[in-house]
Amino acid sequence: MSKRDLYEVLGVAKNASDDEIKKAYRRLAMKLHPDRNPDDKVAEEKFKEVKFAYESLSDARKRAAYDQFGHAGLEGGPGGGGPGGPGGPNFSDIFGDIFGDIFTGGGGGGGRGGRDSAYRGADLRYMLDLTLEEAVFGTTAKIRVPTLVGCQHCNGSGAKKGTKPAQCPTCNGVGQVRMQQGFFSIQQTCPRCHGRGVVIMDPCEHCHGHGRVEEQKTLSVKVPAGVDNGDRIRLSGEGEAGEGGGPAGDLYVQIRVKPHPIFTREENDLFCEVPISFTMAALGGEMEVPTLDGRVALKIPSETQTGRVFRLRSKGVKSVRGGLQGDLLCKVTVETPVNLTARQRELLEQFAESMGEGSHEHSPQSSGWFDKVKKFWDEMTGAG
Repeated sequence: MSKRDLYEVLGVAKNASDDEIKKAYRRLAMKLHPDRNPDDKVAEEKFKEVKFAYESLSDARKRAAYDQFGHAGLEGGPGGGGPGGPGGPNFSDIFGDIFGDIFTGGGGGGGRGGRDSAYRGADLRYMLDLTLEEAVFGTTAKIRVPTLVGCQHCNGSGAKKGTKPAQCPTCNGVGQVRMQQGFFSIQQTCPRCHGRGVVIMDPCEHCHGHGRVEEQKTLSVKVPAGVDNGDRIRLSGEGEAGEGGGPAGDLYVQIRVKPHPIFTREENDLFCEVPISFTMAALGGEMEVPTLDGRVALKIPSETQTGRVFRLRSKGVKSVRGGLQGDLLCKVTVETPVNLTARQRELLEQFAESMGEGSHEHSPQSSGWFDKVKKFWDEMTGAG
């Protein structure tokens, strides 16, 4: 175990009161306890470190020895000793005092005399597919969710109607059993009742002693306007029913937006590609383009090149988190005409001839590209 400062381990000042030390230990123990972090060796080591710090600082003699001599004061002698040593608090006592009121809900005398058999139900997740329009404008969706609900025949107790759960004979209703390992006395979850403190002697015929049955539940989900892929809507208490009368978990509805045939979304902006004829690109014109709330006119200036993007303000999405509405960005693509008639081909040939020697003036991009190619070839020839 590391030799870190024990006050630093608990995150308290050196003049912290006993109550502050206990509160700090509770907070860290709940976070790092092995039951909450199965197979996490790092959390397990940190838990041991926190436990040792609390054992040492909650005992007046050990704390005084530590304050005067540091870790050396805890390594033996009358007021010293490591975890479980003479004069130090027993781990099982700490477990009962600290974790008893965490897991049984606290309150007077509840920590050591028994264990609450109520457990919160599990949270559930549901993937909800929406169209882009539904995500942008909001909708109300009906969903069917398979879940565990409390058995109505036994009121969730798991025991046959007219009977009730009996006290566990193995742990006498405590929910834990004490095991002695050398100098250590350790409490573990009761293997028979699994920590509930009670056992079902005559199980309910409908839920077979589980206290819960599986059902399909129909729910109405109100989807706010502006949601996007990955957003989650929390429905409190709509998860699995708790055990032993415990509270139900929550249902998290995760949004998945279907691909749209025209638009793609990036944050609050919408994008679309708009094909235009090469005559419109050259001469300019006006055309209608779609938006999610109707059609708008888009003016195409003359000499427009393919790839040019036109921005239509406030024709995008207003985020569910607020802020300004996004824009619609239209990227034009100039189409080459196909399936030409003989007359159309003749006119195009006449057009090409009319360009003459000054064609580079009308095609600045291609002229610039050919200039770069010529320079490249000249350099290659010179290098050869």
